Amino acid sequence: MLMRRMGRGDLTTHGFRSTFRDWVAEHTAYQREVAEAALAHAVKGVEGDYQRGPMLTKRRVMMDA
Repeated sequence: MLMRRMGRGDLTTHGFRSTFRDWVAEHTAYQREVAEAALAHAVKGVEGDYQRGPMLTKRRVMMDA
């Protein structure tokens, strides 16, 4: 909605999400799982079955960075 109000129809939220994911992978040591949780990506399969917590403390530290 913010981008629409700014008249920036040329931008998408996917671009921001992709940039964030690249930054985490290339410039930090945060776990992949924490970055995926911050993007609200569900982990599928057996790994997702066992990953039940929201990792809020780890996500908060990462987002502060």
